[in-house]
Amino acid sequence: MQTLRIATRKSPLALWQSEHVADRLRAAHPGLEVTLVPLSTRGDEILDRSLAAIGGKGLFLKELEIAMLRGEADCAVHSLKDVPMELEPGFAMPAILQRADHADAFVSNAFDGIDALPERACVGTSSLRRQAQLRALRPDLVLRDLRGNVNTRLARLDAGEYDAIVLACAGLERLGLAPRIRARLDAPQWLPAPAQGAIAIECRDDAPAVHALCAALDHAATRTCVEAERAMNRALHGSCHVPVAAFAHRQDEGTLHLVGQVGSAEDGRRVRAERVGPADAPDALGQAVATRLLEQGAGAFIAPHA
Repeated sequence: MQTLRIATRKSPLALWQSEHVADRLRAAHPGLEVTLVPLSTRGDEILDRSLAAIGGKGLFLKELEIAMLRGEADCAVHSLKDVPMELEPGFAMPAILQRADHADAFVSNAFDGIDALPERACVGTSSLRRQAQLRALRPDLVLRDLRGNVNTRLARLDAGEYDAIVLACAGLERLGLAPRIRARLDAPQWLPAPAQGAIAIECRDDAPAVHALCAALDHAATRTCVEAERAMNRALHGSCHVPVAAFAHRQDEGTLHLVGQVGSAEDGRRVRAERVGPADAPDALGQAVATRLLEQGAGAFIAPHA
């Protein structure tokens, strides 16, 4: 192949991620021309309702997959945390790039962290996972939905609609907005979404040449960790409808540690489990943590959103 076309959403963060992948591909394959195919998705267009209410994060992928099926693009770039646990038939994920910062970011113009917020302060996030963890730490807070791209969310904070908002550190850092981070919300006290901070490349599974080009960017250690997190989420039948959090890291060359959590965005109740297992069996580790969470009653938090 002499030209590779990348389907991407039009948001500034999605375009940054796709251009980052394009640069990496050009470096890995001198002479390869890489172009972006920006597309609008339903997930980007419908901002007055939560993702859970309109069908989930899969709405960010559908138009990009259609473009690949029509031959208008060769691959697509995604934030892996937005990718459903099971890809649509006919698609593959040849590359998961090295993970950036996995943590969430507490962003506020007046307060240094969650503990510093005054009683009944207003915090913006549409993520049920983030809402559940905020509710567990500070049941007095007023939690309000907040959607849109990163700059839109920051503008609403700056306009005084919220006392604080919660975003992903990786997104802020990629857009040159790291100074907006007042505090990192990190494991073990706070857990990210499964695969948060990782960028994935998706292509048709009947496109071996595209697969081979993209596979050069795959980061094995990151893939192992996110596969464990996604296996846990898959075993829980999780999605953006469910407040599921997970984080895996390599303890050493052969060992993987995974901690998972499922909670309630209504009252902050939560269950938590962790396991250590062989790094070459991430799926089994994810399933083991999911089993332990279900034994502790995670199903009661999942059922209302199923």
